[in-house]
Amino acid sequence: MTQAWRELIEAVPSALSRRPAEPHALAHIEQLLELTLPTELNALLLESDGLLDEYGTEVVWPAERILSDNLAFRRDDQYRSLYLPFDSLLFFGDNGGGDQFAFTCRPPREGVLVWDHETDERTLVSPTLESFVRSALTSDGEDWYR
Repeated sequence: MTQAWRELIEAVPSALSRRPAEPHALAHIEQLLELTLPTELNALLLESDGLLDEYGTEVVWPAERILSDNLAFRRDDQYRSLYLPFDSLLFFGDNGGGDQFAFTCRPPREGVLVWDHETDERTLVSPTLESFVRSALTSDGEDWYR
């Protein structure tokens, strides 16, 4: 899987990758959020700790942000009063305009969801992380998934 991520990132000249995430950082996410990272996401983060598009939007967040944002979503009392619970989701990126991308981890399901911050809708936008990354990196604009 690692070779495939490297090839995908190199195939999109506008993609900005980062140094690989430390394995202990990924284990820390799993421990604090009490879940297992999806295999695809784990493999990507071990290749590049986050991924940016040509505009600087974090298509995939670095491990530190994945942890901090997910903890914030789970612990915020205002979010609890406004939205359905987030405990089953693992947010890993956003569109730069407020919508968040996530995996369903409880129970584990295939595919990438978008969470609409205005309606609280959670909609499948891609069958795999690889197709999500390809679409996000080669699209024009923040609402490519609609």
